[in-house]
Amino acid sequence: MLVKTYGSAVQGIDATTVTIEVNEFQGINFHLVGLPDSAVKESQQRIFSAIRTNGFKIPGKKIVINMAPADIRKEGSAYDLPLAMGVLAATGCIQANGLDKYVIMGELSLDGGVQPIKGVLPIAIKARKEGFKGFILPEKNAREAAVVNDLNVYGVQNLREVIRFFTGENTLERTIVNTRDEFFANLANHEIDFSDVKGQENVKRALEIAAAGMHNVIMIGPPGAGKTMLAKRLPTIIPPLTLHEALETTKIHSVAGNMDPNTSLMTRRPFRTPHHTSSDVALVGGGSYPQPGEISLAHNGVLFLDELPEFPRSVLEVMRQPLEDRVITISRAKFTVEYPASFMLVASMNPCPCGYYNHPDKECVCTPGNIQRYMNKISGPLLDRIDIHIEVVPVSYEELSDIRQAESSDKIRERVIASRERQSHRFQNHDNIYSNAQMHSKMIRQHCEIDSAGKNLLKRAMENVGLSARAYDRILKVARTVADLEDSDSIQAHHLAEAINYRSLDRENWGS
Repeated sequence: MLVKTYGSAVQGIDATTVTIEVNEFQGINFHLVGLPDSAVKESQQRIFSAIRTNGFKIPGKKIVINMAPADIRKEGSAYDLPLAMGVLAATGCIQANGLDKYVIMGELSLDGGVQPIKGVLPIAIKARKEGFKGFILPEKNAREAAVVNDLNVYGVQNLREVIRFFTGENTLERTIVNTRDEFFANLANHEIDFSDVKGQENVKRALEIAAAGMHNVIMIGPPGAGKTMLAKRLPTIIPPLTLHEALETTKIHSVAGNMDPNTSLMTRRPFRTPHHTSSDVALVGGGSYPQPGEISLAHNGVLFLDELPEFPRSVLEVMRQPLEDRVITISRAKFTVEYPASFMLVASMNPCPCGYYNHPDKECVCTPGNIQRYMNKISGPLLDRIDIHIEVVPVSYEELSDIRQAESSDKIRERVIASRERQSHRFQNHDNIYSNAQMHSKMIRQHCEIDSAGKNLLKRAMENVGLSARAYDRILKVARTVADLEDSDSIQAHHLAEAINYRSLDRENWGS
């Protein structure tokens, strides 16, 4: 008897429904077709063991299973559960009703237990879009799928629960999550705050501008100056995620298998800190079976690269295109997947190999050649894509011992949100443009007009510093953000002066 069950294949961060057709014939054999990978092919042993353990005996028949569409590769062990239900129904072991109304996914243990899987949220979104009545999946993934409205989500612990549900012997408890309540519950719940940081007012100002315009930033300073401490607090002043951003971010982490079983929706902006030994594939994504990399896991959040020159140059160079396009495309011979990568890059570095070049108290032991080689590890094109360069100096004892409370993240974020609202109004007629950092050349000419005094100031800076054309655009973008923070419609000379001051790592003037 021919039976159809339904699963789903995840490509990129979107899902495609997979029709699993199971038929039996005279003979003794098992055929699984439809471009399955090794994990799917190995499902036969898990399925048959789980079925026998739960008291069913597969008759000696020839079983043929097709997974359509056959031109999409089926990966992983998440198809065990729909395959098992199809085999049971096709061989007459159970009389299952309504199999074709549900998407079923889950990995089976040998005893019939159902193990958690990846990519649950995009599968649930696709199931609702295609009009399925419900989604049956592992219990540990149920809350994640339940954020999708108008879809019955049932979490199960073992194969027997699914069998009894379709034979009408028992019912399953629907998992219900109030998406908006879940979203707003932990929206601004941060354990750290900018008020913890003593001194460093100039760096805080630079990070406020970066957060307001979604600008990339690099901090340069000696060990112990507070670069990492400041970077970790940057998400606390970025505007909270919108519900759309939260769902998009959750999809990426769901595909990567990073979701906590007790978490249904990501409500905080991601903060990713890959180690400098990470490969280029780990950073941007890819592999034989592509997975999102760190730049995609940092989507709608912050990617922090500590000790930037310690990263292999080849690893850093692959970020140049995603920094511009805010998306990464992974191409293979037979398919192409695209992952979003709209993140704020925050990098930190020492000024030299020993860390004490330009230090007010400690002497640098590096030769000029060593310092230059150290700086050359970061290419000019990559530095051009970083809008704000800021030097971090050690905090004095007087500042550390000051008992006065520094400005809190909440107050800084109020100004950042007000600035972002101005930008939202400015770009309301532009698709996929939400902040000043995302402006292209035509928009810069339209929204970043400067007067004659500003033009003269910028001309002198370009001639004296030797800035590139891209750095010129970056200065105008940052100046536009500075003006927005002051609620100014036009860019004034002092806005430009502050923006120019944030190009301290350009080769010709750094360290002078």
